[in-house]
Amino acid sequence: MAGFWVTEALPLPVTALIPMVLFPLMGILDSDKTSLCYLKETNMMFVGGLIIAIAVEYCNLHRRVALYVILTVGCSPRKLNFGLVAVSMFVSMWISNTAAIAMMCPIIDATLKELESQGIGSFFEPLPAVEDGDVKDHPAKATKDEGRRPTKTTICYFLGAAYAASIGGMGCIVGSGTNLTFKGIYETKFPDGPGVEFAAWMFLNVPIMLITMFLTWLWLQILFMGLFRPKSADAQAVKLGKQGEVVAAKLIRQKLEEMGPMSFHEGAVGCMFILAVFLWFFRKPQFIPGWAEMITDTKVKDATAALIVVMLLFIIPAKPNFIYFFSKDESKRPTVASPPLITWKVAQQKLPWGLIFLLGGGFALAEGSSNSGMSKLIAVHLGGLAKLPKFSVMLLASVFASFLTEFSSNVAVANVILPVLAEISINAQWHPMYLMMPAALACSHAFCLPVGTPPNAIAAAPCNMPTKEMVKAGLGVSLIAMVILLAIFPWLGEPIFGLSEFPVWAGGIANATNSTG
Repeated sequence: MAGFWVTEALPLPVTALIPMVLFPLMGILDSDKTSLCYLKETNMMFVGGLIIAIAVEYCNLHRRVALYVILTVGCSPRKLNFGLVAVSMFVSMWISNTAAIAMMCPIIDATLKELESQGIGSFFEPLPAVEDGDVKDHPAKATKDEGRRPTKTTICYFLGAAYAASIGGMGCIVGSGTNLTFKGIYETKFPDGPGVEFAAWMFLNVPIMLITMFLTWLWLQILFMGLFRPKSADAQAVKLGKQGEVVAAKLIRQKLEEMGPMSFHEGAVGCMFILAVFLWFFRKPQFIPGWAEMITDTKVKDATAALIVVMLLFIIPAKPNFIYFFSKDESKRPTVASPPLITWKVAQQKLPWGLIFLLGGGFALAEGSSNSGMSKLIAVHLGGLAKLPKFSVMLLASVFASFLTEFSSNVAVANVILPVLAEISINAQWHPMYLMMPAALACSHAFCLPVGTPPNAIAAAPCNMPTKEMVKAGLGVSLIAMVILLAIFPWLGEPIFGLSEFPVWAGGIANATNSTG
């Protein structure tokens, strides 16, 4: 499966179905147990989070929020770039990074081209001189700007948004498929453990996300916009003055006016989104009793919170004319039923069913490796790593994951390496979270190549971005992200997860593993 995932000899979701065929036939797991791996609580949380994100996208609320934030931050080149990066990061915490960058690219494209039309800045570098003076025959013009090289300012805007979409996904457990892959494998491997709580994840990873994003923005400013080099050509190119800021602000206001006033549909979806965050965060916030504990002694997890909001999205009407249902004025009474905040047709079309199978395949693989006794074999063969300092092992695992994710699907990489790291942790008597979470986060560090992650490819397309520019910028961002991750995770993870001690619930698994075979 690892070979097929890396080479993509079969579609990734099809490869993920292999356990459903082979595990029962090879006597590893019966069909019922294997099937249950494909619809665990983590998958249901993923589905619920996606439907909420689809509802936000469906009513166009995310675009309105993005425009307001950009207008608030400011419209000078550096402020505008910072605003776009901040919006991309925040949006990507809750919806997929692909959807986040797909939303931002048209906004960036329109803003830069409007500035260029006003004689402020340039989207592409100037065309080479044509000897006969016939511009119509110029190859770049004949292909509608295909092949033209973007300016460094243009590259900075698009790359910043792409990187922000990937980095933002690390801040929230529903923000990335790799986060949910980690949650599913971790909770499958250690069913007696406390699991991965929504609030605990944010307490640890939001600081990592914010610091990584700020330093990434600084790095791109230094590389492309001449920050700290005031006399350089790059710095001079972004000096737009007050006129440029006015033009950019005017464009943003114009786009907001085109959207019209906020509708009931947008407001209701916004309230549902806030409710979802509230339910996730306060289900088990650790510093006060959670709402689930006040209702029942049964274990309630994040999927239930997500599906409460999903149900409301399908129940609450998108138009407020229902309030006139009992009006004395018959002309005000609605004659047709209002559609809900999101329809099943829209949700069905936009749900990435393949990714759901991909997550399930990874969970099935982890379950099969444990049930078959392969876990003991892996622990024995990787025993040498247990003799190294655990920080060194965390470093090696994170760098390895970051390298692999540049060439293959980040979810596939996580599915391959996380079960192995769980076994190393058991064998070495380390807290499993210590190795598994940094590696899972490093699977989102795909910054160097367009094929590494969809946001890179989407951002590269509108401006014909040279791959070497992305590699040059991406190497710096990868280094920044890795250093921040390794510097903050052990320090902040200790008070949140107790990483210094080997937990009893993981020790029970180790004993069970050693007793088999």
